[in-house]
Amino acid sequence: MRRLLALAGAALILAGPAYAQDYTFKFGHAASSKHLFHTGLEMFAEKVADKTDGKVKIEVYGDRQLGDDKQLLEGLQIGVIDGALVSAPVLPLVIGATSFDALQLPFVVSSYEDLAAVLDSPVGQELLDTLNAKQIKGLGYIEAGQRHFLAKDKQVGTLDDFAGLKTRIVPIPLHKATWEAVGVNPIGMAYGEVYSALETGTIDAVEINLSSIQSESLFEPAKHVTKTGHYFWPGVIMMSDMSWNKLPEDLQAALVEAGHETTREQYKIAAAQEADTIAFLKEQGVEIGELDDLSAMRAKTQPVVDEWVKKDPLIQKFYDQVQGN
Repeated sequence: MRRLLALAGAALILAGPAYAQDYTFKFGHAASSKHLFHTGLEMFAEKVADKTDGKVKIEVYGDRQLGDDKQLLEGLQIGVIDGALVSAPVLPLVIGATSFDALQLPFVVSSYEDLAAVLDSPVGQELLDTLNAKQIKGLGYIEAGQRHFLAKDKQVGTLDDFAGLKTRIVPIPLHKATWEAVGVNPIGMAYGEVYSALETGTIDAVEINLSSIQSESLFEPAKHVTKTGHYFWPGVIMMSDMSWNKLPEDLQAALVEAGHETTREQYKIAAAQEADTIAFLKEQGVEIGELDDLSAMRAKTQPVVDEWVKKDPLIQKFYDQVQGN
C-alpha cells in the first residue's frame, strides 16, 4: 500500500507541469521572412511571451509556409490553423468582412501616425470585433507600408502615363473601381505570382509597398517607382476561435494587450523604415519619382470613396474619424 501511495504521489508530481499548461500556437503569413509583416509578427510573439510569463508561445512562419492569405483565412475558420497575419484587403474578398474596405479608401489616410491612431481607437477595435461572426478573433494590426506604383518599362510621371498599363491588383471590387478610375488595366493576380509576371511582361506594373519591392526582390524585373501613397496596407493579427477558446481569460487578456501594443509600436517602425528602403532601392538602380499631378489622381478616385462610405456604417465611421468629423 505504501508503495502504491508513493507511486501515486510521484505521478502527481510528474503531472504538475501538464496541469500548469503552456500553449504553443503557429502563426503564418504570406509575405517574405524579410518583410515588415514578419518582424511585426515576431514583435507580437515577444510581447505575448512577456505578458504571459512564457505560458503562451507564438511560432512565426513566413514565406507562405502555412499558405497564402486565402488558405490562412480558410484554415482559421475551420480551426486547422491557430493564427495568422492576413492582409486586410483580402478579408472582404475571402470571408465577406466588408467593413475592412475602410482601410483601403484611396487618399483618405495621409500618414502612418493617423492610421495607427484610428486603428488603436474604438473604431479599430470595432473592425476587429466584426471578425467574431467569422469564427476568428482579431487582435491587432501590423503595417506593410504605404502603397506606391512600380512599373517595369517606364517612369510614370503624369496621370496620362497610367493609361492602359496592365497593373496587378488584389481582385476586390474596391481596388478594381479605384484603378479603373485611374485609367490602368487592372489585373487580379496572386501575390506570389507578381515577380514572374513582371519578368515575363504578363503585367506592366503593380501597386505595392516599398517594403515588398525590397523583400520580394521586385526591383530586379522592374526599376521605376512612382510615389503615390494612395493607401496603406495593414495586416490583421488573428486567431481561430478554436485556438482562442483554449486559453483562460487572463491569457486572452494578455494577448489582446499585446495586440494593441504591437499596433502602436510597429507603425512607428514602418514609418521610420521607409527612408531606408528608398535608399536601398536607389542602390539597386531603381528610379524613384513623384507624380506631377497627384491632385488629379485624387480627384479621379474621389467618386470611389464617396460610393464606398455608403456601403457599410463602419466604413463611414472610420472615414469620419480620419477626417475629424
